Amino acid sequence: MKNMKNYLVVLAALLTTLLSVAQEDEGTTGEMDDQKEQSNIQQYTPSKLIGKGQVDVKWFNNLYTQTKIAGTAVKQPRSTFFTSTFEFYAGVGNSKRVNLGLIARFRSNVINDRDALDVFKFDGETGTARSGFTAIAPAIKFVPFVSLSNFSIQSSLFIPLIDNEVEEDVFLEQKGFVWQNRLYYDYTFPGGDWQLFTEFTTELNFGSGDESFANNSLNLNPGVFLSYFPSSKFTILALAQHSQRLDLGNNFSQDFTALGGGVKYQLTKALNLELLYTNFVRGSNTGLGETFNLGLRGIF
Repeated sequence: MKNMKNYLVVLAALLTTLLSVAQEDEGTTGEMDDQKEQSNIQQYTPSKLIGKGQVDVKWFNNLYTQTKIAGTAVKQPRSTFFTSTFEFYAGVGNSKRVNLGLIARFRSNVINDRDALDVFKFDGETGTARSGFTAIAPAIKFVPFVSLSNFSIQSSLFIPLIDNEVEEDVFLEQKGFVWQNRLYYDYTFPGGDWQLFTEFTTELNFGSGDESFANNSLNLNPGVFLSYFPSSKFTILALAQHSQRLDLGNNFSQDFTALGGGVKYQLTKALNLELLYTNFVRGSNTGLGETFNLGLRGIF
């Protein structure tokens, strides 16, 4: 646990430094506000931060269902995992360099070949289903370089809210702390019709003893998204993502690669809708399934 404590000390120092940056930059706007009017789906990628007096609210829903296990050809009983994530951010200072937020996560899982849509029954049937709020996380987003407003970092510490990771053979959520850091960068090509967005996420998993399969491991998750804008209010995108879990002492590692695509549409000036699909095309020590995703985001 010594290394884990060192990570927490680094996180505390980082947050203190960032709050100081926000105070020093109060009143400084620079080039980040010198932009032509764009829709939110064009301007506010995850790389971009909101300003003082604004709030950014997102509700993202992910349904993952699988009947395959990597490395086996035999069909498995269906398992389905539904995750609903609520995110809230508020701008700090006038420079659009720091946002403070809170993340909450709700999950509903069903196993033993139940129908995928049974995750929405929330019936808690013994041996086949579990649901509930599983984690909460304070979060901070910041732009480390004033001259590079399209590069930002999000740091969050997820705190588990569950008593047991597995009950009656049903897994709900890992019972451990997760220090997550997400590096975002986007680039809009000349003409504005195409946009490239990249992210690189690290997740340090730690906790007490063997309460979670994921404790004492590190996830590295790169992703690439290419978007085309037929209009300012509509975009079509393709994506590729990879996840690599490194063993830091728990004798467990895994990886998978997913490909997919989707659309985003600006419903109103403040609210946009996101629909995504991904397919797990390969992996090891993991299931091979597919995800269906629905997101709503409002910037006010």
